[in-house]
Amino acid sequence: MPSAAESLASSLNFSSFSKATELKSRIWFTVLALIVYRIGTFIPVPGIDPAMLGEIFQKHSGGIMDMFNMFSGGALRRMTIFALGVMPYITASIIVQLLSAILPSFEELKKEGQSGQVKLNQYSRYMTVGFAIVQSYALSVGLENMMGSHGSAVIISGIFFRISTMITLTGGTVFLMWLGEQITSRGIGNGVSLIIYAGIVANLPVAVGHTLDLGRTGALSSWYILMLLVIIAGVLAVCVACEQAQRRILIQYPKRQVGNKMFGGEASHLPLKINTSGVIPPIFASSLLLFPLTLASFSNVQEKGGILADIVAQLGHGKPLFMLLYAVLIAFFSFFYTAVVFNPVETADNLKKYGGFVPGIRPGKNTADYFDFVLTRLTVLGSAYLVAICLLPEFLMSRGAIPFYLGGTSILIVVSVTIDTISRIQSHLIAHQYEGLIKKSKLRGR
Repeated sequence: MPSAAESLASSLNFSSFSKATELKSRIWFTVLALIVYRIGTFIPVPGIDPAMLGEIFQKHSGGIMDMFNMFSGGALRRMTIFALGVMPYITASIIVQLLSAILPSFEELKKEGQSGQVKLNQYSRYMTVGFAIVQSYALSVGLENMMGSHGSAVIISGIFFRISTMITLTGGTVFLMWLGEQITSRGIGNGVSLIIYAGIVANLPVAVGHTLDLGRTGALSSWYILMLLVIIAGVLAVCVACEQAQRRILIQYPKRQVGNKMFGGEASHLPLKINTSGVIPPIFASSLLLFPLTLASFSNVQEKGGILADIVAQLGHGKPLFMLLYAVLIAFFSFFYTAVVFNPVETADNLKKYGGFVPGIRPGKNTADYFDFVLTRLTVLGSAYLVAICLLPEFLMSRGAIPFYLGGTSILIVVSVTIDTISRIQSHLIAHQYEGLIKKSKLRGR
């Protein structure tokens, strides 16, 4: 099977693209929306001392704030109006999705189709506002308590600063949520994913420039930089292959006679991806591991010494304990989230309802057991792939002295969003060519 990039290269040409006016308008809308987002990441929250804030973030680097800063495109480090980014919306969406698999009322809404999905999306929006209010208040209090060498990061602390920060950050998150939905409906690709993608990619030129500057001054050898580029290219190639890999289960439908006509009898495939859970396991695992480090950095545990200081030291990036726990948590969340998003019993029941069956497998419970067996083996491969992709950058950063943050989560997001965007562009081009063929056939029919 050709990859999405190869399929696009074979079907895409300049003439077809130039005639696809709707596709061009969608691309331009997406670009302009992302430009608006990037401008907002440089508008600071009122009452912040940028110099003190930069010093404090440098002091407390390596914790969960670095990961959130990566997702926000550097907005958290600069404490701008988009400092919270779309993380509250992502958290709310994941919680609603989990509730859809646990609570019967949410499960019924999920089964209602489009109308039920609209209600679930509305619940996600309400929860996003709640999460943004709580997180913005906690961030405002934390900013007041952050102290640098020359004072606090807040110029004038107090209730007015907290309220203004809550309003500003909550408004920024709600605006990004709306902007992401507009990109999804009027642009190209998933809007929220593209916003995170833009934040990650925006930091690449700075990282590349810093690396080349170190090579120019002799701090890094040319061979080391070349080896690093080869490793990154290899990791990206593996990610693309694994994200597109899938196991296709043959589904057969019986023939049905309606009147004098015979329907059915065709075969289709049920695609099961190797990485069904996506980037959720690395995000959850990183959050759980980096949260204690963040608390320890603000409470000065390492300066006080003792057993807690030794534990915190072993939970640092590249340490054996950190990498072991990271691998275990990624594997656990891979199986957990896969079980949430794919229900073998429900899938088997739907196939049985419409007369579909897997050749050689009896419908009903046997089919569900077969799906569960195949999905378990795929998840083992998928979790191993996620562990390898996420631990390799940690090893390189700890042993190879990489001069920039290279996370497995960011690599997975960049690859998956790129593949999804290319696939959507290809679909729009194919639809445009199909409409053109229909118009030509109608003209010839006249």
